Amino acid sequence: MSRKYFGTDGIRGRVGQFPITPDFMLKLGWAAGMAFRKHGNCRVLVGKDTRISGYMFESALEAGLSAAGADVLLLGPMPTPAIAYLTRTFHAEAGIVISASHNPHDDNGIKFFSGNGTKLPDEVELMIEELLDQPMTVVESGKLGKVSRINDAAGRYIEFCKSSVPTSTSFAGLKIVVDCAHGATYKVAPSVFRELGAEVTVLHAAPDGLNINENCGSTHIESLQAAVLVGHADLGIAFDGDGDRVLMVDHTGAIVDGDELLYIIGRDLHDRGKLQGGVVGTLMSNLGLELAFKELDIPFVRAKVGDRYVMAELLERDWLLGGENSGHVVCCNHTTTGDAIIAALQVLMALKRRGENLAQARQGVRKCPQVLINVRFEAGKDDPLQNPLVQEASAKATEAMAGRGRVLLRKSGTEPLVRVMVEGDDEGQVRGHAEALARLVTEVCA
Repeated sequence: MSRKYFGTDGIRGRVGQFPITPDFMLKLGWAAGMAFRKHGNCRVLVGKDTRISGYMFESALEAGLSAAGADVLLLGPMPTPAIAYLTRTFHAEAGIVISASHNPHDDNGIKFFSGNGTKLPDEVELMIEELLDQPMTVVESGKLGKVSRINDAAGRYIEFCKSSVPTSTSFAGLKIVVDCAHGATYKVAPSVFRELGAEVTVLHAAPDGLNINENCGSTHIESLQAAVLVGHADLGIAFDGDGDRVLMVDHTGAIVDGDELLYIIGRDLHDRGKLQGGVVGTLMSNLGLELAFKELDIPFVRAKVGDRYVMAELLERDWLLGGENSGHVVCCNHTTTGDAIIAALQVLMALKRRGENLAQARQGVRKCPQVLINVRFEAGKDDPLQNPLVQEASAKATEAMAGRGRVLLRKSGTEPLVRVMVEGDDEGQVRGHAEALARLVTEVCA
């Protein structure tokens, strides 16, 4: 059964445009509450990032959940992975995150976690969708859900993050810059690293509801690069707006992406005999990452793009580590979803154990030239990836690289974009193919 509302990462869109409207969120809260409480009384945690529309949607969801008879525990601004963790520790039936992740403030969305802190099972998402198309009802007054606030949520999550490294760990002498993207990590991330002994300079930790991800964070890393160089820091850490993505900058100002972070963590686990199987990447993972793991005899498989697909592959194989080059890194030995702070701590521990700096550690991955071009298209129009001209051009580009490269065309799961990616050992050839394909997709989308 196809989904009407849910995409690859919950429900997301422009604020004020259906379905990201207060009336829909009221109905969504009710439908979710009805689905979650099918086995009796239930509690649902609700957290959000720092965008201004979060207040509005929090209230709407709260009303809908209460109308369905579900108790609500409000967390306020907290990283997405924190909500997954707290949902587990409070033994709640579900967690809801109000966030559009790395998107600008005028977008917003809803993500759900099961009581286990994982993505909702397909059957629960489909149940919610079915309920959304039914008339809304209200339980009798004596059974309405109650609402309370968890005041120590930040402290609980900070301690959880610190518990992912040995209790004797000290990062004393380590000088880092942390970019919080004016987002959900603005309180907790600096505290985690400071409490572990690092000297921390904080960037972009003054959210005003409108500045989330604005020229900062993991999608705009230039200011972090500059701060690392000016401050002579050992490295920089960039989070996205909801704290499930992380990129880094080494002491030379070079960007260290999710592929390289995955390699550093994977090699460390492998060296210590704690990897448990192999590593899951995605169709977008650089070929150089696959080759680097091959040299270490570490199995590597690719999932579809999206952290839910990475997680599904990890669960099926009973592996511990996976991620995306965008900075989603899942460490199943510590948590149940992509967690930027946890991933950053594992990288710092790996560097500490090997006595390396970040610039040295990333040398293990010799990345192949990869060009990614995003082409915007209007929703509702014909799928450009099904166009015969696009398919033929893609096949010809693949053939021209004669086994020394690959072409990947895919639609974003979170934005109206076609992602044109070409990768190979000849940078000029790769760029030429990518630009030609992007022009063709643009023409088809016009």
